[in-house]
Amino acid sequence: MQRNRVLAFLLLAAQLLVQIPESCAKVPALIVFGDSTVDSGNNNQISTVLKSNFQPYGRDYFDGKATGRFSNGRIAPDFISEGLGLKNAVPAYLDPAYNIADFATGVCFASAGTGLDNATSAVLSVMPLWKEVEYYKEYQTRLRSYLGEEKANEIISEALYLISIGTNDFLENYYLLPRKLRKYSVNEYQNFLIGIAADFVTDIYKLGARKMSWSGLSPFGCLPLERTTQLFYGSKCIEEYNIVARDFNTKMEVKVYQLNRELDGIIVAGVFKSV
Repeated sequence: MQRNRVLAFLLLAAQLLVQIPESCAKVPALIVFGDSTVDSGNNNQISTVLKSNFQPYGRDYFDGKATGRFSNGRIAPDFISEGLGLKNAVPAYLDPAYNIADFATGVCFASAGTGLDNATSAVLSVMPLWKEVEYYKEYQTRLRSYLGEEKANEIISEALYLISIGTNDFLENYYLLPRKLRKYSVNEYQNFLIGIAADFVTDIYKLGARKMSWSGLSPFGCLPLERTTQLFYGSKCIEEYNIVARDFNTKMEVKVYQLNRELDGIIVAGVFKSV
């Protein structure tokens, strides 16, 4: 599944760069928002049980140390950053081992366990998406102080923004609630999340972001955790979940098309098919 996520992001980055004029194709920084698929260690610095700072996490990382990445080694943004000629690993914004000089060419605001819905982040006491945006605003202030207004604004507008989020909203929130306590039908909840996603894109667009890649939901009914814990399905993929992911992706694809038409100068690329 991690390999598929890397491939999806690489395809996203390629799609996005194809749409950028050759004269502007150099990406000066990689800026990351989302959940555990792209968190490079922010959860290590907050009060939550959802951490990956222990073995076997990190066993294939550069020094064999668990970094807070939910992987045996590097994660998708790290490979993309290296592929763009930047650093070979994107640092977590809350990691005290790094400073604004490190963040100038790439930074991660993601928090494992979070979602588009604020209620999702509350389940495991992780950073909600709005908090990631608040840290991004703080980052901009620090970047302008470090590089000056003109150079910082150039990095902000020319950076590639990676966004991977949404699975936890269903698996840690919606499907954990008893049916009678669910405020929305599946269709209504998808629409609710799509609205939040659009607001998020608009918010960071207003802050200067222009080049974004949005990763669609993977077929999360085939995740090992779900196949192991949902005994009713006999360790098979849960097709109901996969259909929800597919339908969400279809709606998100339409929304991305609308945003590209409505927001002047924005380029949002997305992979909304399972890989």
